Amino acid sequence: MLITTLRGTTALICLSLALPAMAQDQTRHDGPRYLGTLVLTGGKRDLTFGTALPRTVVDDEEIADRQASTVAQLIDSVPGVTLVNGTTPQGSGINIRGFGANTTFGSDQKIAIQIDGASVGSEELYRIGTQLFTDPLLYKNVEVLRGTIGSFAYGSGVVGGVVTLETKDASDFTNGALGFAGSQTLEFGTNGNSIASSTTLAYQPTDRAEFLLNYTLRDQDNLTAGDGTEIGNSAFNTPSWLAKARFTFGENGDHSLTFSHSQTVADDKDVPYDQFVTDGGFFGNVDRRTDTAQTALDYRYNPASDLIDLRANLSYADQSIESAYVPGSSPLEGTPSFGGIVALANADQQYETTKLTVTNRALFSTGVVGHDMLAGLELSRRDRLDAPSAPGGRDNRVALFVIDEMSIGNVTLTPALRYEKSRIESSTGLGTFDKDALMGGVALAYDFGNGLSVFGSAAYTEGLPIIDDLGSDATSLRRIAMTEKSRTFEIGAEYASVDVFSQGDTLSIRGNAYVTDLWDITSYTVAGSTAADLERVETKGFELEASYGLASGVYVDVAGHIGTGSEINPAGTATPGTVWRNTPADRLQLTVGKKWDEKWDLSWEMVHSDDRRDAAGAALEDVTVHNLRATYRPDQGWMRGAELRVGLENLLDEEYVGHLSSSTRKAPGRTVKLTLSKTF
Repeated sequence: MLITTLRGTTALICLSLALPAMAQDQTRHDGPRYLGTLVLTGGKRDLTFGTALPRTVVDDEEIADRQASTVAQLIDSVPGVTLVNGTTPQGSGINIRGFGANTTFGSDQKIAIQIDGASVGSEELYRIGTQLFTDPLLYKNVEVLRGTIGSFAYGSGVVGGVVTLETKDASDFTNGALGFAGSQTLEFGTNGNSIASSTTLAYQPTDRAEFLLNYTLRDQDNLTAGDGTEIGNSAFNTPSWLAKARFTFGENGDHSLTFSHSQTVADDKDVPYDQFVTDGGFFGNVDRRTDTAQTALDYRYNPASDLIDLRANLSYADQSIESAYVPGSSPLEGTPSFGGIVALANADQQYETTKLTVTNRALFSTGVVGHDMLAGLELSRRDRLDAPSAPGGRDNRVALFVIDEMSIGNVTLTPALRYEKSRIESSTGLGTFDKDALMGGVALAYDFGNGLSVFGSAAYTEGLPIIDDLGSDATSLRRIAMTEKSRTFEIGAEYASVDVFSQGDTLSIRGNAYVTDLWDITSYTVAGSTAADLERVETKGFELEASYGLASGVYVDVAGHIGTGSEINPAGTATPGTVWRNTPADRLQLTVGKKWDEKWDLSWEMVHSDDRRDAAGAALEDVTVHNLRATYRPDQGWMRGAELRVGLENLLDEEYVGHLSSSTRKAPGRTVKLTLSKTF
């Protein structure tokens, strides 16, 4: 079945090439080497090779280069990733391969999001997209793992993928030198009169202690679309804080302890309850305060032993949304349905997630087989405040997982297993519900030794019931007793080398095709129904990432995704099946630029999307957007350490609605952004 499904992409896969001998090994401290090697390219984005995982890393340079207002805006350039409903921290959501944020809820639980190890993101909050409410200037890198095969160290039921964010460290500014350092960033945007200020102070009193403080304020008025109309409900004001400290101790510095706390707040008055649209509609307006905070304490013991690389991460995430209906804002006041609207608008929402993850990475051999094994234990507790829109409760979970990268010559085989058990306890007398599941997958890669490698994987996962499945009706009782099941197959190839077409050039290219099948569905209903769940969801697609750079500094980056999906209704319904409502648009992103050493970087970016639909499923026209970017870094005098960035987004002032967005929420028109930053 897999071969038949992927037959149409065989030609593309044959052109997708991999792991170079010249790549420098760059491993993450929280996982085994199966996460791959970052290959330095001549373009904007370094690519990951030597792994069957579709992994993309957006580093601090690209974070600054994109001048994004939200993290969702930042990573929608990753193949298969869709930004749902816009450009505000409160309303935008992340969808990967058709799963995650959707047109009804901020999350469907099929992507995992972590900040410094803390699990964040809303549950199924109706018409509220607070999946990742934070500011991009707090982070030094964002990593996106697409699909299921790389998810077993992060959670269960992951179908779309994993997004992990790492906050900045003091040593990123001090570069290991003792004393004070820091930076100041100012950003201005013409569309919406946006302004952002980010101030960082770093202090390293000894080579074994470092401290960082950051305050970021981002403010934006309502944006303007390409046709000159105002985009309602697009203004925001979000102050953010980050405090971080790291201590190294022990005779040889074997022990380290890192503390981080980050928080973002928005206090909005008289804004639409429905964050996906541009006006109050029949829900009306609310006064809403959104407060999201993450705290993590990370301990690592890494002695001079291949068998011990121990890490313990204790985290707490608190997402609070206080809401109060604004009288007179709904046209349904005085009607029988108005009571339900007021109850929904006045519902305060809060999720608190406490989690302890303990892992150990061991390197060892058994005969001719080399092992890079990660084993872990995870304990978590999620509390949901009782609200009129959904019952409250507690979700206790325990999980065990192991991932073993086994190398035999040019062959790498990586099996992964995760066992998870949950207990949901209702705070309103609905009962206690237990569930458990065993899931896992295997990845296989072969390195030809000449820069070319091929890979494939198969993965199975189960999504355990969530707190929002609680209820006394027949639909809720059915869902709380089930697990959603999914399997994904992937196949692809990659290539990377130097001196390919000319002396000193670099070429890196990677392509992979995937097929995903989801069944025993509890999170999606048949169109037009609130009780009948879909029978199945089937998706397939092809992702491509490539970079080519010349010794002269000229570079070309390519990223793209094509895919299809279908949703199958239960037998006996009027429509047997239709196009999967959350299928990503077909998208091609091309960047052409030139660098002059580290001083100048000029680039043009073209993003073309077709096969697009709005939130209601109506077809949208194809759209091509052009962006220009320029970076200047003085290297002499008092300006040394400064950066000047100019971005011109939507150069041709295109009028369009984003894929899966409300038809009333148009994309921003032409925007000029200016960023000034200085390290000291």
